[in-house]
Amino acid sequence: MLNRLEKTQQQWGGSHNAIDNWLNDRQDVLVAYCKLAGLPPFDTTERALPQGTEIQSFCQLLMDYVSVGHFEVYDQIVKQCKDNGPKSLALAQNIYPKISTSTDVALNFNDKYAECEDTYALSDLDTSLSTLGQSLVERFELEDQLIETLYIKHS
Repeated sequence: MLNRLEKTQQQWGGSHNAIDNWLNDRQDVLVAYCKLAGLPPFDTTERALPQGTEIQSFCQLLMDYVSVGHFEVYDQIVKQCKDNGPKSLALAQNIYPKISTSTDVALNFNDKYAECEDTYALSDLDTSLSTLGQSLVERFELEDQLIETLYIKHS
């Protein structure tokens, strides 16, 4: 995920301030995700459940990222795609519902873990992180398609 983010930042970085900030937020989410999930370079041989503050911090980053996407960036991209013609608008309208599905996964994760202090409830954390990770990969690919449509095909 981080390698794909770097590629995206290299390709489209500097093209629009809102996109740059959003991609930086994506990086923050990915680093926090890897740390929470114990993925390299944060993996440990004796992995314990993360602290509640780590989970809360991750959930806050995740919700901020999702919110900026829905309430700032997507609107700008869809508007620009509409201005660029029916094919771009159709792509944006096709992708947006798929991104919304990943938003539901993120919201469910947040609802379940943001305020969780019950160790028993955390027993599902690895499975939930895996589901969230798969959803984020799909989301980032879809978001990159929107950005590509806007800045590569119609700039």
